[in-house]
Amino acid sequence: MKDTTLEGRAKTKNGVTRLVFSVVCILLEVIFVLLLFTGLNRYAEAINLCTRILGLIVILNMYASPVTSTIKMPWIFLIMVFPIMGLTLYLMVGLNGGTSKMRKRYKDIDERLLLLLPKNHKIQEKLQHTIPKAGNISSYIQRNARYPVYQNTDVTYYDEALKGLEAQLEELAKAEKFIFMEYHAIEDAEAWQRIQHVLEERVQAGVEVRVFYDDMGSIGFINTDFIKKMEAVGICCRVFNPFMPGLNLFLNNRDHRKITVIDGKVGFTGGYNLANEYFNLTHPYGQWKDTGIRLEGDAVRSLTVTFLEMWNAISDKDENDTDFAQFLPEYPYEAQQTGFIQPYADSPLDDEQVGEEVYISMVDKAEKYCWFMTPYLIITDEMAHAMTLAAKRGVDVRIVTPGIPDKKLVYSVTRSFYHELVKDGVRIYEWSPGFCHAKMSVADDCMATCGTINLDYRSLYHHFENGCFMADCDAVLNIRNDLQETMKECRDVTEKYCSGRSAYLRLGQLFMRLFAGLL
Repeated sequence: MKDTTLEGRAKTKNGVTRLVFSVVCILLEVIFVLLLFTGLNRYAEAINLCTRILGLIVILNMYASPVTSTIKMPWIFLIMVFPIMGLTLYLMVGLNGGTSKMRKRYKDIDERLLLLLPKNHKIQEKLQHTIPKAGNISSYIQRNARYPVYQNTDVTYYDEALKGLEAQLEELAKAEKFIFMEYHAIEDAEAWQRIQHVLEERVQAGVEVRVFYDDMGSIGFINTDFIKKMEAVGICCRVFNPFMPGLNLFLNNRDHRKITVIDGKVGFTGGYNLANEYFNLTHPYGQWKDTGIRLEGDAVRSLTVTFLEMWNAISDKDENDTDFAQFLPEYPYEAQQTGFIQPYADSPLDDEQVGEEVYISMVDKAEKYCWFMTPYLIITDEMAHAMTLAAKRGVDVRIVTPGIPDKKLVYSVTRSFYHELVKDGVRIYEWSPGFCHAKMSVADDCMATCGTINLDYRSLYHHFENGCFMADCDAVLNIRNDLQETMKECRDVTEKYCSGRSAYLRLGQLFMRLFAGLL
């Protein structure tokens, strides 16, 4: 049911107006800088020389950086052809990883928090012995993301976001000590209001409740007074990186994580945000396909740490935690399942693309099949090469993308990647009923991932993300079965993009591909 109240319409109008106003202000800033330079005709030659020297320095710096060439090339092209505009845009949105002050704050928090995670070397060695290829990926995550692998954890997989929501509501009502919720997008509508009702009850019972959301992700969903509304009912609320017009060196990095933790005992993550469309309460793009998982047991500790990282690092103006141990209790739990579970987080503030490397490793290690579901397919040359090489080896590589897009421009770029993949044996399926927002992979019936990480540059390089690597557990087969059933509702477009007119990219698509890394 749609929100038809005056308050609901005002809320949506407020969010959209704010977004439009902010975008217009940024455009005006760009125009101002361009006019500033072009208006100084008498200094034109000197400005041109200085701009080109600065552009050359920036290009050389980019060239020497470890970032993939697919991300470098658009900026190099833009700066070389349009030096003033290219440099202006690069300084406003191209700089990835925020300021040195921001990096230091996250580093300091991580150095304190990640030490509180167990090493679990014996569990790591057991996985390495049981399933060597999964053990290798797990070892990579532990060494580079510093998140360990666990056992003694039960996993429940939800093939629909609404099932995940109902399970969350049930667990939230049982909270005794604390509730942590971190989401890219929150919409102050029916789905969230159901959650808020439970949160308010828990607050009255003495439970500490914290809610954390990304301002850009929620900009069309909630009013700017959302934090005040939450604080008024006793819910602690913080916003990630408020989207304000102006030169924002952290603008390009957003919090795309989705995490709920209850008492450090039960945790939820997956692809869905807390907005009506994710639960098919509204249908802006046909049916909505999203998935998630519930964790209970030892592995929840990593989700708790991931939340505490963002809560404490985002601002030096907030009062932060001094005692993390109070949220990381040791409690007796005996899991029914024996699988290996490894929640992990990815950050744009380091030089390690954990999300992409896990996906590439899944494809590289696959011997029989490796399947993906993603809302967007805008990948680097390295990812494309891994997929096509696996297909050439005889691995059944498949990708499920939406049948109805939420962003037509991005959808066009997604489709522009089809030809280079399918011509080498990768199969592409588009989910006919609507928009699939789930982010999953599964390989060889033994390992899978579920989380927030799309197969696109934003997720892989620019956003704070989280995922969960799973091996030798029921959820792996559940994900495989769900993908099999989903493919029955898809149109197989492999042959269409393998030959014929659809195989050739139009000029517009070629241009968009060049700047795909900036989308």
